[in-house]
Amino acid sequence: MRSINISGFTRIFILLEHLVLTLGVGHHHHTRHSLLTDKAALLAFKRTIVFDPNLTLANWVDTVNVCNFTGVTCDNNHHRVARLNLSKSELYGPLSPCISNLTGLRVLSLVENHFYGRIPPELSYLYHLRHLLLDTNNLEGPIPDTLSALANLTVVTLNQNYLTSEIPPSFFSNCTLLRNVDLSNNLLQGKIPEEIGNCLNLWNLNLYGNQFTGKLPASLMNNTSLYNLDVQDNYLTGELPSQIVEKLVNLTYLYLSYNKMTSHDRNTNLNPFFTSLKNCTALEEIELTGMGIGGRLPSSIGQPKLTHLFLPENNIVGSIPAEIRNVSFLRELNLSHNHLSGTILEEISQLSHLQQLSLSYNWFNSVIPATLGQLPHLGVLDLSNNELSGEIPASLGNLVHLSSLFLNNNQLSGKIPPAMAHCIDLYRLDLSYNNLTGSIPPELSGIREIRIFLNLSHNHLDGPFPIEFSKLENVQEIDVSFNHLNGSIFPQISSCTALRLLNLAHNFLQGQLPDSLGDLMSLESFDASENHLSGIIPVSLNKAPRLTFLNLSSNNFEGMIPSGGIFNLTTNMSFLGNPHLCGVIPGIPICSLRRHWLHSRTFLIIFVIVIFVSGFLTTICCVIGFRHIKLVISSNKIEAVKKPSTPEILNFPRITYRELSEATDGFDEQRLIGTGSYGRVYKGVLPDGMAIAVKVLQLQSGNSRKSFNPGMPSFEKDKTQKPDQIVTACSLPDFSSCSSLHGKWEFGQPSLSHS
Repeated sequence: MRSINISGFTRIFILLEHLVLTLGVGHHHHTRHSLLTDKAALLAFKRTIVFDPNLTLANWVDTVNVCNFTGVTCDNNHHRVARLNLSKSELYGPLSPCISNLTGLRVLSLVENHFYGRIPPELSYLYHLRHLLLDTNNLEGPIPDTLSALANLTVVTLNQNYLTSEIPPSFFSNCTLLRNVDLSNNLLQGKIPEEIGNCLNLWNLNLYGNQFTGKLPASLMNNTSLYNLDVQDNYLTGELPSQIVEKLVNLTYLYLSYNKMTSHDRNTNLNPFFTSLKNCTALEEIELTGMGIGGRLPSSIGQPKLTHLFLPENNIVGSIPAEIRNVSFLRELNLSHNHLSGTILEEISQLSHLQQLSLSYNWFNSVIPATLGQLPHLGVLDLSNNELSGEIPASLGNLVHLSSLFLNNNQLSGKIPPAMAHCIDLYRLDLSYNNLTGSIPPELSGIREIRIFLNLSHNHLDGPFPIEFSKLENVQEIDVSFNHLNGSIFPQISSCTALRLLNLAHNFLQGQLPDSLGDLMSLESFDASENHLSGIIPVSLNKAPRLTFLNLSSNNFEGMIPSGGIFNLTTNMSFLGNPHLCGVIPGIPICSLRRHWLHSRTFLIIFVIVIFVSGFLTTICCVIGFRHIKLVISSNKIEAVKKPSTPEILNFPRITYRELSEATDGFDEQRLIGTGSYGRVYKGVLPDGMAIAVKVLQLQSGNSRKSFNPGMPSFEKDKTQKPDQIVTACSLPDFSSCSSLHGKWEFGQPSLSHS
C-alpha cells in the first residue's frame, strides 16, 4: 500500500498545482531576469551533466527557442521558464546551482536520474517554486536549511536518496502552504522537529525508512488535515500516540510499524490506543507490525471503515474479540506471530469482504471452523504454526478464489479432502508437518494453477506418488518427503517443466530413476534419499543445467556414478548408503572392470540380448549357408558333364526308370519312334501330361559310348535301371531338357540324328 501512498499522493498534488500554474501566474517575473538569462542558466546546467545526445537535451542549443527545449515549459506570456521536467532522462552529474538562476521556476522535477552530490543551498533563490521533486537519485548530505525561504512550496519529495543529518527545524518554520512531504528512504536521523506542527495544511507525511529517534512530536496534533502518516522503519520510542491520533480526524492511513513504541501501562494495555481511533472515522488502514507491543485486543478494535489491520510480530495475548465482526469492510486481517490462543472465532466468517486472513505462529488449539468456507473473496488463508487439530474441512473447497493456503505445522489429521481441487486458483499449498493419512488425492492435479509450491511433507501419507501430478506444468516446488509413499517415480514428471525443487526423500519408492529427469531444465534441487530405489543412476541428470543439489543416499543404486554436470559438483555425501556404487568421487569405491560389469544390471541385460541375437543370426546363417553349399555342389556336378558348346539348361526333371517304363507302356513297340545303331527311341507321356522321347542305349554294343562327349564322368546306375541299358529322356517337341534315369548327371540336347 505504501507505493500507492507515496506516488499517488504526489501525483494528485502535482496535477492540482499544474492546473494552477497553467492558469497564468507567470507575469510576476523578476526584472533582472528574462528568457535569455534562463537559456544561459539551462545551457550552463547542461554542461555539468552527462547524457545521451541522441535522446535527451538534443535540442538544447543556442539556435532553438528556450521554450522549445525538451522538458521546458514557459509561462503563459513566454516571459520566463516556469517548469523544468527532466524526470527519467538518464542524466548523470552533480546538481548544478545554475538552476537557481531560473527564478521564475514553479516546478523543478528531476525524478529518477543519477544526480549526485549535495542539494545546492542556492535553490532558495527559486522563491516562486511550488514543487521540488528530486526523489530517486544519489543525492547526499543534509537538507539545506535555506529551503525554508521557499514559502510557496506545496510539494517536496526527496525520498530514495542518501540524505543525512537531521531535518533542519527551519524547514518547517515557513510551511503554511506545504501539503506533501516525502523524505522517506534516506539516512536522516535525530528527532522529528516540533516545528512540523506549523504546517497546518499538511496532508501527507512520509518519513519511513530513516533513523529518526525520540517520540512523535506532540505538535502533530495541529495537523488536523493529515490524511496519511507513515513513520515506520525508524527508531521512534514512547507509547503509542493515542493523544495525537485522536485529534487527526481526517486520518485515513496510519503506519507505525517497526519502531520501538510500546502500549500503555508498561506495554500491557492496548485499549487506550484503539479507543482513541474512534475519532478517526475515515481510518482505513492501520499497521503496527514488529513493534513488540503487548496486551489484549480490545472490543474497541472494531472500526466500521477499516479495511486493513496489520498487527503481526507483537506480544498480543488472549483471543480475538467477537466484536471483530463489526469491522464489516475488513479485507486484510493479519495477527500472525503473536501469543493469541483459544479458538478461531466463527464470527470471522461474517467478514464477507475478507481477502486475506493470517493467524499463523500463535497458540490456537481448536479445529478449523468449517464456516471459513463461506468467505467468498478469501484469497490467502494462513493458519500455519498453531496447535490446530481435527480434519481439514471439505468446505474450504468452496473458496474458489483462494490463491494461498497454509495449514502446515499443526496437528491436523484425517485425509486430504479431494474437494480442495475446486480451489482452481490455488498456487501455493502447504499441508506439511501434520498427521494426515491416506493417499494423495489425484484430484489435486486439477489445480493447474499451482505454480509456486506444493508441500505435503512430514505426514503419514501412503499409496503411490500420483502420476496425475505430471499435469502440474507450472509448479516450481514439490515436496512429499517423510511420508509412506510407494511405487515408482513416473517418467512423465518431465512434464513439470517449471519444477525447481523435487523432494521425495524418506519414503518407500522403488524402481529406477527415470531418464526423463534430465529433461527438467529448471531443476535446481533433487532429493530422493532414504528410499528403495535401484538400478543405475541416469546419466541424463548431468543435462539439467541448473541442478546444484543432489541427494541419492540410502538407496540400492549400483554401477558407476556418472560424470559431468551435477556429478562434478557432488561429494560422497550424495551417495552414502549405496554399497554397490563406484566412481571417482573421493570416499566412493573406485570402479574395477570386474566390479563394474558384475554389478551392472544393464550390462547383464545387454549381454543376454546379445547372446540371444547372436545365436539367432548364427542359426539363420547356417541354414542359408547349408542350402547354398548344396546348390553349389549340384551345379558343379552338372557343369562337369556339359558339352563345351551346350547352352545352359534349367529345371531338369528327375525321372526314374519305372516312371519311364510307365510313360512308354513298358517300352511298347507301339511307342517306338526310331531305331539306331546304339539303341531305340520311344515316345512317352508323364503323369503331368508332358510328352517325352526316351532313348534306350544297348550297352553291349561296342559303339554305345560314342554318343557321349569325351571325358564325360562315369556315373552310378539307378537301382531300378537294367544293368545293360542306359536310358535318356528328353522333353518334346523341342528337346529343351533331358535327364538320366538316376538323376546323377544332366546334359542338353541329345543327338538323335541316327534315329
